Parts: sequence; C-alpha cells; structure tokens
Amino acid sequence: MEKVIDAPPQQVFDVLADGWTYSDWVVGTAHVRDVDDTWPRVGSRLHHRAGPWPLSLQDTSTVLACEPPRKLVIKAGLWPAGEATVVFTLDPVGDDATRVRIGEDFAAGPLRWVRNRLNDLVLHLRNKETLNRLSDIATRQKADR
Repeated sequence: MEKVIDAPPQQVFDVLADGWTYSDWVVGTAHVRDVDDTWPRVGSRLHHRAGPWPLSLQDTSTVLACEPPRKLVIKAGLWPAGEATVVFTLDPVGDDATRVRIGEDFAAGPLRWVRNRLNDLVLHLRNKETLNRLSDIATRQKADR
C-alpha cells in the first residue's frame, strides 16, 4: 500500500518519530501509554492499547530498523493475537512530496496462520486509512511551519 503525501520525507518521518502521535494515525491503536525516550532508535519501544474498550489489548511495539528519513521497521505486538512486522518506506517525489509505502506481515501468533482474502482486504483498508491519517498530520504540520 502506498500514498504520495504533500510534504518532504523529513516532515513525514518526523510524524513517525513522534511515538505519542501513533494513536492519532495508526488505525486500531486506541491509546499510547508510554514511549521510550530513545524512540525511534533500534530497540526502543512504544507501549500501547489496541482495539475497542473494554476489549482493548495492552502490548508494546519495538523498533527493528530506523534509517531517517527513509525507513522505519517496527515489530507491532498485539498478543494474544500475535505480532506483525510493519515497514514504512519514504521516497522523495520532487522537492516537496513523499511516496510512503507501508508493508505489514504477521510474524507470529494465530494471525499468521489466518491468511485469507477477507483478512487481506481488511488489512488493505486499514493501511489505506492509516496512510490517509498520516498524510493529514504531516501536511498539517507543514502548513503550521
């Protein structure tokens, strides 16, 4: 899934680098409880709740790779459902826009074994909305500068 955002890569990466905003743009994240001071360095963690209250699950996501302003790889936890590896890739488009790609694959747990067209469609729609929200925040920050 990809989207061109009307902001330069650093502007978009700044949103990715602010762990406190994740519940604003990552569909399914209900609340960010804490963010390591070193976020988004490799090994740093974001502590979150996902899903609707009162059924929301508490877990953490961990940075696996970080190459500002081009790439961020996160291991997103949602146990007991499992965990996913999420890759954000940012490529400049001209002087003032960024092509953002999001790739997500379940890496562990029951969700890894439940791959079907319905799940793929739901994941596609979720990631599309996630990129739309990321775009809204990044372009709003651009306008504020």
